[in-house]
Amino acid sequence: MKVAAIVQARMGSTRLPGKVLLPVLGKPLLQIELERIGRSQRIDRIIVATTRQPEDERIIQFCRSIGVECFRGSENDVLTRYYEAAHYAQADVIVRLTADCPLLDPQIIDDVISSYFSAMPACDYCSNTLVRSYPRGLDTEVFSFAALQRAYEQAESPAEREHVTPFIVNRPERFRLIPVLGSQDFSHHRWTVDTVDDYRLVRQIIERLYPANPLFTMSDVTGLLELESSWPAINAHVEQKSVERD
Repeated sequence: MKVAAIVQARMGSTRLPGKVLLPVLGKPLLQIELERIGRSQRIDRIIVATTRQPEDERIIQFCRSIGVECFRGSENDVLTRYYEAAHYAQADVIVRLTADCPLLDPQIIDDVISSYFSAMPACDYCSNTLVRSYPRGLDTEVFSFAALQRAYEQAESPAEREHVTPFIVNRPERFRLIPVLGSQDFSHHRWTVDTVDDYRLVRQIIERLYPANPLFTMSDVTGLLELESSWPAINAHVEQKSVERD
């Protein structure tokens, strides 16, 4: 079965426009994230799914410069963009990731993929977000193309078209959902980039860990934050949006 990681990315973020190409150590955040996703042992193909908006041509040009595939689709009907990208990739299994999570841990991605396959055939959707124990910013969703197609064909509300997985997650009577839990509860950590303060924290983490070890893990980050105990306060005040689009 072909496993494709589809990474949502756009320049038009409401709270921090252009966030996916903000620099750290001379590299855009998106490049650091794609490097980390590329270390997964279970992903066969990586595609960045962006929009047809002119401003997102920058994402297309950047991805081409580093040899990463791109797909362009609707800006607001993200479910359709995602379905079309998955169809283009000829994916049997989709790993949904977003481009504002440059600290994604490839081992955790692989753990979620493994949990999905271990539960087959009694699984349509597997994620470490159904019950939160991982830091926000390590979010990984894995689901079948068949489940995505059902959502694409049947979702009607604007909220379910603007986002990718609520149609699936909110219907446990119709889809078989499997949660993935960590050994400890780190859900109070926020490592996603949605505001300037999020960027400040993530930039400091990368600047400290990446030069010596580009393959740093979640454990490396939590260990660093134990030493630098004031750092989590940098973005502790940031409220998460109810549902993230990109």
